[in-house]
Amino acid sequence: MKLFFKKLNVLLTRRDRQVLIYLLFFSIFISIIETLGVSVIMPFLAVVSDSSLVENNKYYKYVYDFFEFKNNSDFIIFFGFTLILFYILRSVFNMLYIYALVTFAQTRYHLLAFRLFENYMGMPYKKFVNKNSSMLTKSLINEAANVTSLFQSLLQIFTELLVMIFIYSMFLYVNYEITMVITIVIIINTIIIVKTVSKTIKKKGIKRSGLQANYYEVINSSLANFKMIKLQIQDNIILEKFHKATKDYAQVGIITATLKSAPKMIFEAISFSLVISLVIYLVYKYEDDASSHIGLLSIFVLGLYRFMPSVNKILDGYNNIMYQYKALDIVHNDLIYDIEDIGNKKVNFESLIKIKNLSFGYIEGQNILQDINLEINKGDKVAFIGESGSGKSTLIDLLIGLYKPCSGGIFVDDNLLCDSNIKSWRNKVGYIPQSVYLFDGTVAENVVFNRKYDEQKITEVLKKAKLYDFLQEKEGLLTVVGEGGILLSGGQKQRIAIARALYDNPDILVLDEATSALDDETEKEIMSEIYEMSENKTLIIVAHRLSTIERCEKIFRVEKGILKCEK
Repeated sequence: MKLFFKKLNVLLTRRDRQVLIYLLFFSIFISIIETLGVSVIMPFLAVVSDSSLVENNKYYKYVYDFFEFKNNSDFIIFFGFTLILFYILRSVFNMLYIYALVTFAQTRYHLLAFRLFENYMGMPYKKFVNKNSSMLTKSLINEAANVTSLFQSLLQIFTELLVMIFIYSMFLYVNYEITMVITIVIIINTIIIVKTVSKTIKKKGIKRSGLQANYYEVINSSLANFKMIKLQIQDNIILEKFHKATKDYAQVGIITATLKSAPKMIFEAISFSLVISLVIYLVYKYEDDASSHIGLLSIFVLGLYRFMPSVNKILDGYNNIMYQYKALDIVHNDLIYDIEDIGNKKVNFESLIKIKNLSFGYIEGQNILQDINLEINKGDKVAFIGESGSGKSTLIDLLIGLYKPCSGGIFVDDNLLCDSNIKSWRNKVGYIPQSVYLFDGTVAENVVFNRKYDEQKITEVLKKAKLYDFLQEKEGLLTVVGEGGILLSGGQKQRIAIARALYDNPDILVLDEATSALDDETEKEIMSEIYEMSENKTLIIVAHRLSTIERCEKIFRVEKGILKCEK
């Protein structure tokens, strides 16, 4: 439990803790109001059944004289209307508390989701490539919301616990013998529920997280490979996977929902049994005089009417915490990732990129690049070739600052690339990947890609990418590309990627097998355009086809992590 609260504390900001303290004080006030709501009804019933109490009780007498009532009936009527006003105000305060509670919890969801997304975006590239996008999506959407539910449960437990303490104190004051019997019955049943129902719910919560991850994975992989599925006629296989994923997930939900309702049903039965047992006890003990103890009966009946729902809500909150416990683990672990701590120190590229004795491996002690030495002059057209898995794309990722060398270094005009200047260096790179992701928006939006919108710059880069004339036959810059660029040809998608890379006028243009998916004629046409537009830029190409790199001044082969000069 100590670890549980320690993890929760990590998720809260200083402001959150302040708000939480205010809510706790508010909950104390609500608990007092709830206790008064139970206790004030007994004096009213007593006065109604015996109006002589108005004159015999010093407190009633004081109020009677202060307001100068003419008779006891006026006092009782006033008492009744005061109680009505009290219960109206009680409802208003309860609604305000619920609003404050829900606002706090839902605001935590917004902040948790943002902090998670911020961490994911700040994650080092080397760590990010080992993550499953379905799991990250699930954490942002579901697990952050589940932790929010956990916060609500904790506050609910605290509030209801206070209500129970106040009402229980009243029970002890009225009749401690009856109270002790009630206590024993409730404790025994609570222990049974926690040891059986709550334990099972926690197991189902852990299972829920795994099943939900599988659920997301089936959806993402199916939608991303829709074309392949249609060609291979795999509809039935995919539907069967989705059916199993949703069925298993639903089954966990059914069992959990049923188990969560068990405490409510059990304690409702206990409540009625205790009330009936109390009536039997009063009749047995006082026989014909049992009616004279109507006040005692009413206080326990009304008290149990409010006390038992509190017990149920506490158990419900506890069960919800057990069910969502795995969500807390996931969100906590994702928030303690080390994110990139990179500075804004400027680095200039005027003459030379120099790689000295560079080695790199994803796993410590298992280098895939070994002792790389290389010089690239500004304006050079450089190509890297080699078999798949030889390490050429990894070398490019190191060169553009996505990975850090395990040993050696990369120097730009004798300045070592490091955390303090890597952001400036990345801004000098225009990157064109093999697989281009286009989101469902316009051509202009895909070119800008979260940068400042400048229509003149968009037009310029589209002209350089030889796509502008084609767009004039459509809706111009507002031409919709469809999700994944499905409404465009492969060559058109690649030209949008080129325009995107050129948008910030980078010093270095990198093509990571960018044209390998195109036919020979389209590739030749696009490469000719790239050489033309990169005349004053440094061009770095990773390619399989020699025709792609025939105009490069320098060609290097990467073979088993070793760099060899071919030209």
